[in-house]
Amino acid sequence: MLTDGDGAADEMPELSDEEDNEEDEEQWQWMEEDSQPVTCLFCHRSLSSVAATLQHCTAEHQVNLVDVIRKHSLDDYGYIKMINFIRSTKCDASCLTGLPDAPLPWESEDFLRPVLQDDPLLQTDPEELCSSEGSCPSSGPNPHDALLQRAQAAEERARRSEEAMARAMDDLHKLKLLAQGLVLNAETSKSGNLGAVAELREDEDEAYFSSYGHYGIHEEMLKDKVRTESYRDFMYRNPEVFREKVVLDVGCGTGILSMFAARAGAKKVIAVDQSEIIYQAMDIVRSNQLEDKITLIKGRIEDIKLPVEKVDIIISEWMGYFLLFESMLDSVLYARDLYLADGGSVYPDLCNISLAAVGDTQKHQERIAFWDDVYGFNMGCMKKAVVPEAVVEVVKAETLISESTVIQTFDCNSVCLSELEFASDFCLKITNTTECTAIVGYFDIFFDKGCSNKVMFSTGPQVTKTHWKQTVFLLEKPVSVQAER
Repeated sequence: MLTDGDGAADEMPELSDEEDNEEDEEQWQWMEEDSQPVTCLFCHRSLSSVAATLQHCTAEHQVNLVDVIRKHSLDDYGYIKMINFIRSTKCDASCLTGLPDAPLPWESEDFLRPVLQDDPLLQTDPEELCSSEGSCPSSGPNPHDALLQRAQAAEERARRSEEAMARAMDDLHKLKLLAQGLVLNAETSKSGNLGAVAELREDEDEAYFSSYGHYGIHEEMLKDKVRTESYRDFMYRNPEVFREKVVLDVGCGTGILSMFAARAGAKKVIAVDQSEIIYQAMDIVRSNQLEDKITLIKGRIEDIKLPVEKVDIIISEWMGYFLLFESMLDSVLYARDLYLADGGSVYPDLCNISLAAVGDTQKHQERIAFWDDVYGFNMGCMKKAVVPEAVVEVVKAETLISESTVIQTFDCNSVCLSELEFASDFCLKITNTTECTAIVGYFDIFFDKGCSNKVMFSTGPQVTKTHWKQTVFLLEKPVSVQAER
């Protein structure tokens, strides 16, 4: 069992400022108070305590460990290394009696690593052992120096314990992932059953997917009610679309859309995601008793093989900023072309991109005019670098100075990958005589095909904000505009 540093299994001996002239009987009694079985250093016999072990070594193996400690003036480190050296090399007791003063065979730092877990001999203070038969050389001439040395040694042991605990926690996390992976593979190997989770893939595209392993991103998306409730309402209000259907969820994240689909009546849902969130999705699915309907697969949709030939529905929350920036639409289209059955549908199925004019001189001052005078210096050349960069932020509805216009519409059931790169002329109907400082872009999403209850949502500045916000394209210089009559 792992505990924190204060409750570690290897308890640190307390520093003591008591005199080292106690009677032998009191010292042996101290060592036996917390007695626990101790394995002899030189044979397989188990003794009842540290004291009994030392007496056994003297009587049976003709080596007095206290004499060895004194002869070589072993401090805490030297003592620990000696114990681990004896246990790891299984040396004969006689080899300790004829050792030279230096170098000692246990000089290596490798012998700081315990050979036996919770070895009582390692939990024993060598000074306490020495004091049981007289003063230890290291504590005789200057007790203050000895106390300082013991404190430093204890501090170093504490530091090493903390490092070991950190490594242990890291290993525990890795073991958890490994165990989950083994469960995933075991369940999908069942014949005639898709299982709760399918095989893992190692060839990960870290450039895109690593950020989606962070839980904060998923929390933000789940708390976006406009987004999440639109998907939920589409599925719950159109159960006839999902009844007894096989559904593929591309980029499933926490599995929320998959669970909506299962609750809406889907026969089987296959959820795919490349990021580490798939492990949490597995636990979430089981926590909601949906493992008989939802299969989770870790990997890129382009790299894996689904356990079915075709699916009836593909659902995905693939949209990026301004719809297409860092979106997953290309993966959805790949899945559509490879797995979608005739008559099936991708949802959401329709989407469009819109633009509107913005008149916000304060924001323009902060972002563009700012470079004209930066603490008394002209940095106007920065405008050429700043202007091409779109800004993702929430635009106040009152700063809109035109009607919106749709510049592109996509049908996800028919659009081709090449059509995602486009140029479009547009015209904006100005509604306010002022200065135009930027163009704002946003998108609308529609769940339409075959739905008796159609659902849509917008990411525009006129409605409730979403985590996509809006995308703003600042003008280098404001343009005067007149309202149309």
